[in-house]
Amino acid sequence: MKKIGVLTSGGDSPGMNAAFRAVVRTAKTLNMEVMAIRHGYKGLIEDDITKVTPHDVSNIIQRGGTVLKSARCDEFRTKEGREKAANVLKKHKIEALITIGGDGTFQGATHLANEHDINVIGVPATIDNDLVGSDETIGYDTALNTAMEAIDKIRDTADAHDRLFLVEVMGRDAGFIALETGIAGGAELILLPESLTDIDDVKASLNEVLSEQRRSSLVVIAEGDDTGGALKISEELKPDFSKYEMRVCILGHVQRGGNPTARDRVLASRLGSAAVSVLNEGHSQVMVGVVNNKVKLTPLKMTFGKKKDINFDLLELAKTLR
Repeated sequence: MKKIGVLTSGGDSPGMNAAFRAVVRTAKTLNMEVMAIRHGYKGLIEDDITKVTPHDVSNIIQRGGTVLKSARCDEFRTKEGREKAANVLKKHKIEALITIGGDGTFQGATHLANEHDINVIGVPATIDNDLVGSDETIGYDTALNTAMEAIDKIRDTADAHDRLFLVEVMGRDAGFIALETGIAGGAELILLPESLTDIDDVKASLNEVLSEQRRSSLVVIAEGDDTGGALKISEELKPDFSKYEMRVCILGHVQRGGNPTARDRVLASRLGSAAVSVLNEGHSQVMVGVVNNKVKLTPLKMTFGKKKDINFDLLELAKTLR
């Protein structure tokens, strides 16, 4: 294999640049030429492609976001769009494609591979950590630390005013960020998509906490919690907790930004390099992940449409410690 392409797609994730860097530099050792595709599948369809060298990826390992850019692309969801993409790959004589992203990215790559016989490898990068096949995904550790730092600051002002704070973190379909930042931030209550939330139980738990006359109370809520998020929960709670100052804080996309942590940089470097190596070994339509500290290959078709389980032992721990 002499020429490969690489793109980032879907939501940006800290560490994507480290993975891109690892792809380029590992390819160099195997005498492969690397073509960088900007703006994800949209850029692939529009032929936004340039050759990159190891020098071109200098000084990006520490940067958040993605220098390759990312974009949503409805056209790629169609067979016609994927045919355009395949023709662009053939035009540049690109023999394989490394896709850095999440389940939507891998689903698109699988369709492209099946319809046009193109070799594809997936590198898991999503702050939600919800992909089957890797203990952690690129960007998750950075998002955890970003959310934890914000919660620590919120706790300071909550203590100063004896307030009840409802903090919403990202996690539309998975509660990994909420669970671990809730424990690390000493939250009195953690609400997740994986466990049904009964508003009466929430009220009872808060009454128990507030009756102990703690200086402040903190509830961490995943945005995908079945109650509808922090704003909706606050409306449900106000009638019964009117004597308490209640504040809602939605952390939002601040969790996607920032320089990747050392842990994310190492993980991204490891997976980016592994993606090139397994391509060179003849693999295709697999995702490279790390399970029990070893690189593991998972068929791409197994990475989307499935839910990765949270650690329910941690959920029980959170209940014990509140």
